Amino acid sequence: MIRRMSAIIALAWALLAAAPAAALEGETVVFAAPTVETDRLVIHAATDVAAMGPLIRDFQARNPGVTVDYIEYVSNDLQAAAIAACTAGEPLGDLLISPSVDQLLKLANDGCALAHLSPETERVPDWANWRNEVFGFSIEPAVFVYNARLVPEAEVPHTHVELADLLRRRIDRYAGRVGTYDIRVSGIGYLFAFNDARQTTTIFGRLLESLGRASAVVRCCTSEVVAEVAAGRLLIGYNMLGSYAYAAARTDPALRVVVPADYALVLARGALIPAHGVRPDLARRFLDYLLSARGQEVVRNEAFFFSETGPMPAGVAGPRALDDGGIARPIRIGPALLAVQDAAQRRRFIRDWSRSMVEMGVPPAP
Repeated sequence: MIRRMSAIIALAWALLAAAPAAALEGETVVFAAPTVETDRLVIHAATDVAAMGPLIRDFQARNPGVTVDYIEYVSNDLQAAAIAACTAGEPLGDLLISPSVDQLLKLANDGCALAHLSPETERVPDWANWRNEVFGFSIEPAVFVYNARLVPEAEVPHTHVELADLLRRRIDRYAGRVGTYDIRVSGIGYLFAFNDARQTTTIFGRLLESLGRASAVVRCCTSEVVAEVAAGRLLIGYNMLGSYAYAAARTDPALRVVVPADYALVLARGALIPAHGVRPDLARRFLDYLLSARGQEVVRNEAFFFSETGPMPAGVAGPRALDDGGIARPIRIGPALLAVQDAAQRRRFIRDWSRSMVEMGVPPAP
């Protein structure tokens, strides 16, 4: 059964990579130029438009003649579309944005990116810059999110071990009511799980087994899990993107966010200028805005909320800052990420994850 499942996963991945880019597109949102349109920037992204909206509008306030077409994807679909476009030598927008920085790095390594060097790119820390082709522009931890109306304070997990123990101890209460990513379809879910396993195999194995025994619900995206936690269908979400979870918690008093106190995976959401874009000049202008002092202020205050050294957003449980006590585990945008995208390693990891999760009763994402 495991061999058959691995073969199916491999076939699905191959079909995605070969699919026409247009067939994989998600919703398109047009941000019309505030004045007469003189330029048009096309962004293809695996990032919620609600998060990028404040940044796009602030960019347009400084560039009022630019219309922005924003096409949103699931991360794996964006990667498949980008591979297809690059292979065909065709454009897929002017800028790509994704939290699955391993996928962006593979695109760059395969010759699908343009380099960009400017005073703004020089501000980017070394761990968030790959060959001046992939740039991290936000700092985001993987967090727990829970429904405070339904989870007693005494049961709120603050570490990975506490979450594993809670699911073992109260399986009667939490069976079928904990959510996480389906790493078979989610690029960011796969990236988080792969790096979780690198922190400590023992803890990850124990947590994975606990999630499997508790029949964890798996979904493609943070937004889907968080929405189900808010509705009370789920009680806890594991390894959620901190920015999305916190944005939801700001408008829903039932939601609470926890940055794990033992360690927190931290990624820098990435941006890449594709090799065959129509307007690389506009892409460079927008990228410089994202990395500028003004852009970073909007990133922290209105879009993604977390920072590497600043205080935690109000109401988030955890350390005072991500760099407090050495809990942050940055996912470096560097050569090690190429191993994450190695096809054979990916198949093995998903096979082992499936053995622990799927074969213990976890249903596939709808």
